[in-house]
Amino acid sequence: MRIVVTGGAGFIGSALVRYLVRDVGADVLTIDKLTYAGNLESLKPIENAPNHRFLRADICLGEDIARAIEDFQPDRIMHLAAESHVDRSITGAGDFIKTNVFGTFNMLEASRQYWNKLDDQRKSEFRFLHVSTDEVYGSLGDEGLFTEETAYDPSSPYSASKAASDHLAVAWHRTYGLPVVLSNCSNNYGPYHFPEKLIPLMILNALDGKPLPVYGNGANIRDWLYVDDHAKALHLIASRGRLGEKYNVGGRNERRNIEVVETICAILDKLSPATGPHARLITYVADRPGHDARYAIDASKLEQELGWKAAENFDTGIEKTVKWYLENRWWWEPLRQNVYSGNRLGVV
Repeated sequence: MRIVVTGGAGFIGSALVRYLVRDVGADVLTIDKLTYAGNLESLKPIENAPNHRFLRADICLGEDIARAIEDFQPDRIMHLAAESHVDRSITGAGDFIKTNVFGTFNMLEASRQYWNKLDDQRKSEFRFLHVSTDEVYGSLGDEGLFTEETAYDPSSPYSASKAASDHLAVAWHRTYGLPVVLSNCSNNYGPYHFPEKLIPLMILNALDGKPLPVYGNGANIRDWLYVDDHAKALHLIASRGRLGEKYNVGGRNERRNIEVVETICAILDKLSPATGPHARLITYVADRPGHDARYAIDASKLEQELGWKAAENFDTGIEKTVKWYLENRWWWEPLRQNVYSGNRLGVV
């Protein structure tokens, strides 16, 4: 199995690449532009693997992408490359439209041109997986879950750009017959997560004795998914998902943001005690514009059709995550020093 993974040096992408290379044994070409969130150090565990190669390339450059696909001759393309931080999309929407919309168009076109040249057998086996987010669905009330039939209602420039890319992927399947499957995931967490995102930011700020900035009153609810569980789900969807269908991937772990922060503080109090409880550092800040109140995924379709189930619940996953950051300063310290200032709003 030869697989192209775009965005494979990012958080979710690198987890997927590590899984495909080490556990599945696939021959993987990782394509990544290496923007602020792309980090080759996240692929260090497989840096000497003979079944992995890396290409630095921009998905917005269609000819470069088409050439890379043609040279590698993949059986599958798993498209994760995207601008993904909501805060950054509020202050700089242009990059999100360019990468998430135009870049996805380039990926679909290059894949379609390559797929059309394959023989009948390889053509029937080829798959294009488009990886997206639950944020395209907008905000839930106090009850209910996002299903694959939930209407799109994006609130931020980020989620709007991802919604547009989802529609493009579906259109390329319906119009051109490209064998596309889609996935929409809830909030991921785990090792190698860029330090401006909520969970790693809280861990690292707490270790540094810095304020733990929480938007609004901290009541916003997210469904948390351990990243390694997500990687396994993506491989399963690409392998066995029905063409033209989408599959929601969620951990069934709803938590208010303030609960997440308090849990991290409690774990750090146990594993890395400070002069006082880490929760004393919690600081409430002005809410993010257009901040959705609640996300929650119904993963029944994925569980029932494909037999997937998350291995980690939030309590086990968050403790693993905190321990990883405590044990892997080599990965995150350069990012804190050279790239990221430690503010909640992630603008370099």
